[in-house]
Amino acid sequence: MTLRLPLSGEIGGVSFWESSRGTFTQRKVCLPLRQKQKGAAIQFWRTCCSMQQGPPPAWPGRAVAEPGRKSWDGPKPISIVGSTGSIGTQTLDIVAENPDKFRVVALAAGSNVTLLADQIKTFKPQLVSVRNESLVAELKNALEDVEHKPEIIPGEEGIVEVARHPDAVTVVTGIVGCAGLKPTVAAIEAGKDIALANKETLIAGGPFVLPLAHKHNVKILPADSEHSAIFQCIQGLPEDALRRIILTASGGAFRDLPVEKLKDVKVADALKHPNWNMGKKITVDSATLFNKGLEVIEAHYLFGADYDNIEIVIHPQSIIHSMVETQDSSILAQLGWPDMRLPILYTLSWPERIYCSETTWPRLDLCKQGLLTFKAPDNVKYPSMDLAYAAGRAGGTMTGVLSAANEKAVEMFINEKINYLDIFKAVELTCDAHRSELIANPSLEEIVHYDLWARDYAANLQFSSGRSPVAA
Repeated sequence: MTLRLPLSGEIGGVSFWESSRGTFTQRKVCLPLRQKQKGAAIQFWRTCCSMQQGPPPAWPGRAVAEPGRKSWDGPKPISIVGSTGSIGTQTLDIVAENPDKFRVVALAAGSNVTLLADQIKTFKPQLVSVRNESLVAELKNALEDVEHKPEIIPGEEGIVEVARHPDAVTVVTGIVGCAGLKPTVAAIEAGKDIALANKETLIAGGPFVLPLAHKHNVKILPADSEHSAIFQCIQGLPEDALRRIILTASGGAFRDLPVEKLKDVKVADALKHPNWNMGKKITVDSATLFNKGLEVIEAHYLFGADYDNIEIVIHPQSIIHSMVETQDSSILAQLGWPDMRLPILYTLSWPERIYCSETTWPRLDLCKQGLLTFKAPDNVKYPSMDLAYAAGRAGGTMTGVLSAANEKAVEMFINEKINYLDIFKAVELTCDAHRSELIANPSLEEIVHYDLWARDYAANLQFSSGRSPVAA
């Protein structure tokens, strides 16, 4: 495979190479794209897995609650992995507002000891974990006046123990990256339902995690807005009713920017999201649309839809969070203000619906909102979509490599080591280098190994004077 891009950074066409390993078929598919400049082209790979059976989806096109599944009395006991992050703090806001519905039994945090100490004082968990053992003394000092002190277990061991705490019914997984895989696996093996906010659990670990969840009769409940929307739309659908999934995307910072100007954009430009106030990494992912490409892969693993039946639509207002089409062509959508608390709440309360105060949960007023618009995404502006669909069709370890390479490339862009368009090139080269080593049904160790390999490979790409990556 070769990569050819003009210095202007414009992309004129995509050539998919079908690689072969095991039972995979071989084909070459060429898709012409609109050209701004003659001769501009980029070649991508794609592996066809139509002959390779994938893992069983978490929710095969429908969601039906099992009778008699409730196994606790009083407020539902939960553990939170990543309690001081965005997902964790919003989850605790929900618990604080609904103490009669939920209670916290265990918390795992990173390095924010001050916030963790406040959380312990408020929610009184039985067990807590901090990432580094060196922080334990600081945490104990902060809890000196606390009457009922929790057990403290540092490091990876502590995170795993929080995830599989015997009293927890549901575990909220809010740790970013492959660091969230091992505690999620531990929770599944302990029979805990998963409120899934860690994308890598399925994007990288789907081939391993999904069979494990089925083995232990564990429910994986999506806590991000798009997949929660789909999950809500498929409640009670009859078998085989799902026809198509439509993921909505804001379009990010460069939604209205002409494609020929992308070569000149800076980090500060990519961080100006039109709708959301988010962290740097996810904001850049929204600008490149890699976030949506990764969500396509996650939707495939969650709901079993074929990649040909998962579409991306630009919806600038971010009111419709996603849609499904049924076999009779009806479209079901979930709407709401952009607020991550709602999908988190639904993962905790499912299949119940909990009343929310209008004071803290403003109700959607469609007349006040007014116009809702949609448009097709531009594959030239967002080559991430083709990369993500190609990785998804390849399956196995390729999806984790895509995610890890993107994470490293975004980090390098934020640190101004590469240009914006180099994000796509670095990810594509890393995925291409992995083709010969792709593992269709990886173990957990192999998933983690190739995650680390992809980050290292992307980080060590050599850059020419034009800052275009070439394999080292």
